[in-house]
Amino acid sequence: MLAQFTPTWMINATYDINPQQLKQLGVKVVLTDLDNTLIAWNNPYGTEELREWMTALERENIQLVVVSNNSHRRVKKAVAPLQLPFISRALKPFSGGIRRAMRQYHVTKSEVVMVGDQLLTDVAAANFSGIRSILVRPIIESDAWNTRINRFFERFVMSAMRKKHPELKFRKDLINERNK
Repeated sequence: MLAQFTPTWMINATYDINPQQLKQLGVKVVLTDLDNTLIAWNNPYGTEELREWMTALERENIQLVVVSNNSHRRVKKAVAPLQLPFISRALKPFSGGIRRAMRQYHVTKSEVVMVGDQLLTDVAAANFSGIRSILVRPIIESDAWNTRINRFFERFVMSAMRKKHPELKFRKDLINERNK
């Protein structure tokens, strides 16, 4: 049961994910959750650090695509200042949103990675889709009301997962990590 919630990598922050390392790993498309992964759920404008990371991805010819459970209207409004493509109503942890993005960008499972801050939605959706995942720490400590329920259960899953996989720790980069 824990396998469906176990990420490929655990990185401190989304912006710590090195685009050059992604390229070395064959990644052509980065799928990312929106709230508390790419932007703070209560700050739709993002940060300068985000823009620098997006530019670095672009330099490596890696497409960034938001895959969110939020409504089309909410995601469109949030990503408009960033001019990012998106898949809304992804229904994570189910794999439909990820599969839609893979079809749209014509990539194989080995050419895509899912980045998210939640085990029960983002990581599970990646695992159900057969792709690699990167669990990141949430940008801010507070969550929208609907995410707080997931966080409650996630604490138990994370505790059990760390007992089974003590090598899984939040780190600064992907290389020299589990499952290269």
